[in-house]
Amino acid sequence: MIEQLEDIRGLKKQYNAALRFIDENANSSNKHKTAVVCDDQTLTYQEVFEKVNQFGNALFNINVESENRVLIAAHDSPEFVTAFFGSIKIGAVPIPVNTMMQPHDYEYFLNNSRAKVFVVHEDIWERIEPYRDRFLFLKHVIVIQSGNSTRTDVINFHEFVGNAASTDLKPVYTTAEDVAFWLYSSGSTGNPKGVIHRQRSMEAAYENYASNILNIKNEDRTFSASKLFFAYGLGNGLYFPFGAGATTIFLQERPTPERVFETIETKKPTIFFGVPTLYGAMINYVSEHDRLPDLSSIRVCVSAGEPLPAEYVKKWKELFNLNILDGIGSTEALHIYLSNREDNVKPGSTGTIVSGYDAKIVDETGRKLPPNEIGDLLIKGESITSGYWLNLMENYNKFQGEWMFTGDKYYQDEEGYFWYSGRSDDMLKVGGIWVSPIEIESTLLTREDVLETAVVGAKYENNLVYPKAYVVLKNKDEASDELKETLKLYVKQNLAPYKYPREVEFVDELPKTATGKIQRYKLKVDN
Repeated sequence: MIEQLEDIRGLKKQYNAALRFIDENANSSNKHKTAVVCDDQTLTYQEVFEKVNQFGNALFNINVESENRVLIAAHDSPEFVTAFFGSIKIGAVPIPVNTMMQPHDYEYFLNNSRAKVFVVHEDIWERIEPYRDRFLFLKHVIVIQSGNSTRTDVINFHEFVGNAASTDLKPVYTTAEDVAFWLYSSGSTGNPKGVIHRQRSMEAAYENYASNILNIKNEDRTFSASKLFFAYGLGNGLYFPFGAGATTIFLQERPTPERVFETIETKKPTIFFGVPTLYGAMINYVSEHDRLPDLSSIRVCVSAGEPLPAEYVKKWKELFNLNILDGIGSTEALHIYLSNREDNVKPGSTGTIVSGYDAKIVDETGRKLPPNEIGDLLIKGESITSGYWLNLMENYNKFQGEWMFTGDKYYQDEEGYFWYSGRSDDMLKVGGIWVSPIEIESTLLTREDVLETAVVGAKYENNLVYPKAYVVLKNKDEASDELKETLKLYVKQNLAPYKYPREVEFVDELPKTATGKIQRYKLKVDN
């Protein structure tokens, strides 16, 4: 008699991420604990477990099989959780995508992934429905909507789940190395890349960062301004709290400073995840309003997405007596692999290596560099992607055995702290010397009159490169040629003189991705 699947030749030990993050909670003392808070709605871990199982059974009912792709364009909501883990439990592959894209972007996602099922919120589907005949592999559209629907061309999400009467569901056979889900990298240029993650990837990222760095516990309440369709947000708002049996708080709408502060004050999270531009906007919001929001429930704040200016760290500490743990991660790594620590924050630095990962800085020949020399950052660790979908050349260029090129320029100081110097394609060579745009930006942001800035390379008529600073002022009425010269001189006085921006341009806003990352490549195009 066969007692275990792995006793059969060709099969490895069974592992399914839904068992780890859903079933374990429902089968423990967390069963009746609040798992999700979304507006006025709350769900316990038992309720999440039942809905996940119903969704999985409903997918079986429409003949979805193991490894079929399920595209998800859903706002942060219980329905997102249900679709994501319900798909994983039956071996299908959920692919969360950005909810703020254009119809042609969804056409790309659906056709590139060959998704058989599309789970989508009603407001998003209304924008892209006219293009349905261009989605060549799509068979089922499941629309998340309020109320009943008489439509026959799409499936009502809640009826779909409710009609799958059984709340019992055994996971299909998968292993730790099987594909669990994809994420699409935003990318600075070209089409998004499908980034493949394994069943064990989430638990690895949880153990490495949430457990070791954040010391997340059952009693924590997490709130992420970064949305679930981002790698950063997926950990912050879903598998980090679920990994600890904690509670997650969702904000469905756009995370403006006002709504974020309101959510913190009313829902009382203990861990808050933001991005640098949001922290800057929140600091500015406080300075413009005669009230200091109550953040007393929070024990730790986290930032990622792009480097956090040291000035933001200092001002946040002054306002709320809270440290911000700056770190860096990526869609490919799934979450943060370099980070500051709660008891050891070095403003301006990305921190030290997170346990479970290795990092090295190399030159263009692959030689490991000594401290304080800028080079390419490579990392390795269990949560790193298996590779890109249908992108052979990018796989060749990005991976070197276990090591992955991050595309970031860094140096490491004598104490082991990593300092970001820009993307590999953002670094400027001025007069034959490498210049970090981040260093110039950080210097400008120490001024009280500067709200945001981005530095890119521009060219003289003779094709020589020089730094150009785009600056958003706190008070736009102060813009003048005299202030431009003042800003240039300020950088000259605080950095090596050759690093100062030869040109300053005042702008109303900087181009950004949905995560708040500054799109420097668009500024380069303008030049």
